[in-house]
Formats: sequence, C-alpha cells, structure tokens
Amino acid sequence: MVSTAQALWRRVPPWAVDAGLVVLAALDTWVNLYGEATPFMWACAVLGCAGLFLRRRLPLVVFLLTLPMTLFMDVAVAPLCALYTLATRTRNRPLLAGCALLNAAATTLAWPLSDTFSHDRTWTLISFVYTLATAFAPILFGQLVQARHDVARQLVEVEVAREHERALYAQTVLARERAQLAREMHDVVSHQVSLIAVQAGALQVAAKDPDARDAARTIRTLSVNTLDELRHMVTLLRASGGRETELTPQPTLADIQQLIAGSGIETTLTGGLPPGISTTAQRTVYRTVQEALTNVRKHAPGARAEVQLWHDAQYFGVTVTNTAPTRPSVALPSARHGLIGLKERAELLDGTLTAQPTPDGGYEIELRAPTRPA
Repeated sequence: MVSTAQALWRRVPPWAVDAGLVVLAALDTWVNLYGEATPFMWACAVLGCAGLFLRRRLPLVVFLLTLPMTLFMDVAVAPLCALYTLATRTRNRPLLAGCALLNAAATTLAWPLSDTFSHDRTWTLISFVYTLATAFAPILFGQLVQARHDVARQLVEVEVAREHERALYAQTVLARERAQLAREMHDVVSHQVSLIAVQAGALQVAAKDPDARDAARTIRTLSVNTLDELRHMVTLLRASGGRETELTPQPTLADIQQLIAGSGIETTLTGGLPPGISTTAQRTVYRTVQEALTNVRKHAPGARAEVQLWHDAQYFGVTVTNTAPTRPSVALPSARHGLIGLKERAELLDGTLTAQPTPDGGYEIELRAPTRPA
C-alpha cells in the first residue's frame, strides 16, 4: 500500500505540487486578511504566496519573501513550505537555524512594532519559543528527507562498487585458471609433441624405405604445425580478461584516455611519459591509474581527480590525486589487495608506490620507477 502511494506520488509533476502549495498558501492568507487588510498587506501576501513557484530554484530568496507577510498575519503554509524546501536543498545548518530564528521573530512581533512589548512579556517569550519549535519542525523533516536521499544514493554506489569488485574477482580467478592451463599445455603437451617431432625427424633420416620416410616426414610436419598451434593457444590463454576482453591484448598507455572517459569521475590528464618504455611499464602505469580511480569512486564520492604522467632523466611515473569527497561515503570493507598488487608491480620495475592522504582531505597515489630502454 505504501509503495503504491509512493509510486502515485512520484507521477505527480513538480509544477502541480507547487501550484497546490500556492493555492493552500493563498487560502491561508485570505482567511487571515479578509475584511481587514490594507493594499500593502495584500501586496506582501501575494509576493510571499507567488514566490512558492520558485522555491525549488531559489529556496532562500523565497523564504525571505515570506517574512513580511508573517508580520501582519498568523500564516503557516507559505513560511513552513519555504523552510522545508530550504532544508532539503542545503547542508548549512547555521543558516537553517538563523532562518528559523527569523521566522519565529517575525511571527512573534506585532504590527505596528510598538505594540510588541506593550503586552505581557512572559507571554511574548512563550509565543516566541512555541513559534521557534514550530519553525524547526519543517527544517528537521527536510533534513530527514535529504538524509534519506543521501542514503539511497550511497546504497546505489555501494552496489555498483560491489558489482565492480565481484567482476574483478571473477576476472582474477579466470586469469589464474587460464594461466595454469597455459602452463600445463606448455610444460606437458608441448614437451611431448616436441619429442614426437624429434623422433619423426630421426626416423626420416634413418629409414631406408621411401614410404617410411614419407610417413616420418608427414608426422614431423604435423608435429611442427601442432607446436605452432599450441604456442598460439598458450598466448591466448595468458591474455587476461573476461568475456569481452578474453582475446584482447593487455592495456597500454594508449588506453588510459579511454579508461578515464569511462570512469564516471571528473578527471584531468596532464603530462606524458618518455618514448619507448616497455609494455610492462605501460601496463603498470595503466593499472595504477585504474586502481586509483576505482578507489575514488568507492571511497570519495563526488571528488575530482587529476592524473599526471611525468618523467625526468632518471625516473618516470604517474601521480593520481583526488580532492576531498563532496558527499558522505559509506565505509566499505577492503583488504587493500589492490594497493598490494600495485606495489608488487612497482617492485618488478625496481620502483616504488606510495599512497597517502593530502592536506586538503583528498588522497594521492604515486608510482615512481627508474627510466629504462624498452
């Protein structure tokens, strides 16, 4: 029942909701002003009610527009709607508290202002506290709605991260099995076929019967062709990847731009690497960038990243830096296997990998390796 009501509510267009709120605010105002309002009061009321049409774009301005009308009448719809909308659009809690105080003060003050303190001051204070509590109600509700949206977004991000980790794990297992199968084919099958080719060659030389020599030549030719096919199959089996990339070569520097474009993170790429570095070094740089962007997506939602390729006379490397997250993140379990694998790759190049937080709340991963010819 609740899900059905939520589905029906989502189908209502925003403009219809805003129009309904304007009508309710106008009725609330008309009840309070009918028969005793001046043209100035009507102008303030019209400005405050009509401003609700802009509450999604300019929530703070709309709230300020509702303040004058609260001086002349005991209205609730327009200012409370403005406070609720402002609370769903901002995380500035001091601003929200100040707006609640302004609304309570404007509601408590009497017009003209000289009449405010002519009555019982204790009753005025009680009225102020009651109005302040009333003003905080839509603010708390708006913050609750904002928190609910944040949690829903974080759940989606967690699910995406888990799917990505499951895909990486499946890819790792597949690559390990393929590598093991490739080793078995290389060590066992290739060895035996090589012996067949050697024996066939010896038989071809030693045999005196022409038919026997022809048969040995055929066996040797077939054995050599089989060895070539086996070498090709071993090469394909060593290729890492899933169903889409199982026959594709390992990534190189030329694939970094495509990696960044598909990461879903606002990333800038600068600098370059020395020409002629080995394919192993290119693959290590690619994997470093890939792991860094994955960590940004998992642990720093909303952050921007910068990928800087660099080199000098002795070293080359890549530095990936991200800013602080702009949205709350959910702590995900991690064994830090990604960074461990990157450090092992860096050690194969006689290099180092450092990962550390930055002073502005971001994070930095840097690969440094000595420059070598390809």
